[in-house]
Amino acid sequence: MSHSPEHHPSPSTAPGPLRRDVCDLFSGGRLTVIPRKAARREQLLAHLTETLFTADREYTEPEVNDALRTVHEDCAALRRYLITSGRLVRTRDGRAYRRAATTL
Repeated sequence: MSHSPEHHPSPSTAPGPLRRDVCDLFSGGRLTVIPRKAARREQLLAHLTETLFTADREYTEPEVNDALRTVHEDCAALRRYLITSGRLVRTRDGRAYRRAATTL
């Protein structure tokens, strides 16, 4: 019956503030920096996956690059991060990309 402070959700783990947290990485709709810290970069990658790529759709590499260029010029780095994080999957021959099934 006693209240313990550790039972309150942390603002950094609540779903709402996540969007606000990534919004500060953008200026005028453009990504100003690709975060170096892994956890912060994961927040960004989740946001990019949800906003730029439709589930159940296949993309060519130029389409992926074009989508990523809408937010940042270094589309190759962002594409690599999305692949290595498992948020985008690429066919063995590299011709097609799609959102991973596990992306929320």
